[in-house]
Amino acid sequence: MRPDYWMIIEKIGSRYFVVAGIAFLIFYVLLRKQLAYKKIQLRFPKNSDFLREAGFSLLSIAIFPVYMLVLTHPTIAPYTTRYTDFQEYGWFYYFALFPLLFVVHDTYFYWTHRAMHHPALFKWFHLVHHKSTNPSPWAAYAFHPLEALVENGIVAVFFFTVPIHITQVAIFFLMSIMYNVYGHLGYELYPKGFQRSLIGKWINTSVNHNMHHQYFKGNYGLYFLWWDRWMGTIRPDYEERFDEVKNRTASTPAQNPVL
Repeated sequence: MRPDYWMIIEKIGSRYFVVAGIAFLIFYVLLRKQLAYKKIQLRFPKNSDFLREAGFSLLSIAIFPVYMLVLTHPTIAPYTTRYTDFQEYGWFYYFALFPLLFVVHDTYFYWTHRAMHHPALFKWFHLVHHKSTNPSPWAAYAFHPLEALVENGIVAVFFFTVPIHITQVAIFFLMSIMYNVYGHLGYELYPKGFQRSLIGKWINTSVNHNMHHQYFKGNYGLYFLWWDRWMGTIRPDYEERFDEVKNRTASTPAQNPVL
């Protein structure tokens, strides 16, 4: 095993445990009672669910370095678009690339995610992730090994399509895990009415992804909702559910009972 395997493991694992751990500590431990009425699904997962999610996430973290190790190998690296000199493309390109990375990743995620929901593939690739019908932050990387390979395949897409600096990969995946944890948080952080706003109607939300976990169908996007809206896969009750969650008060019971 190459020594840098463990270095990559450390980077990926630290991102996951710090981001998911902080979210879990705040919403599931420190403020659990105070914020319980705001939870998208009012019930809380069991401790066994948290352990399952964290366990499969650890397995995914062990698999994720595969692409990076292969693509940076001396026999492969010359054929990739990775570069090391910041001045080669300049700082404007460096920062301007990030929006494109999110657009490309969202497109990759939507279509691979939707494909894994096909009956012929679901059991083998995606069922493990959907055991979290009421996800917590620990579910962010809770994949079957086959799905982990698919999910991290976006690294290969990046390395063969656009000039990308190695530090951009690290920064991008830090931002990605933060949004991924938010999507599995079980709480909605965007303000009331966001899902109907000019910008918000195109942005994926925790409510949207939570409904995907709860009902197994529709809402396949990652960061954005344009593919869901263009392809007609957004759940018709999404905006109503978002309103219901955001209109709750401590003295008002949820109008949409959970499973």
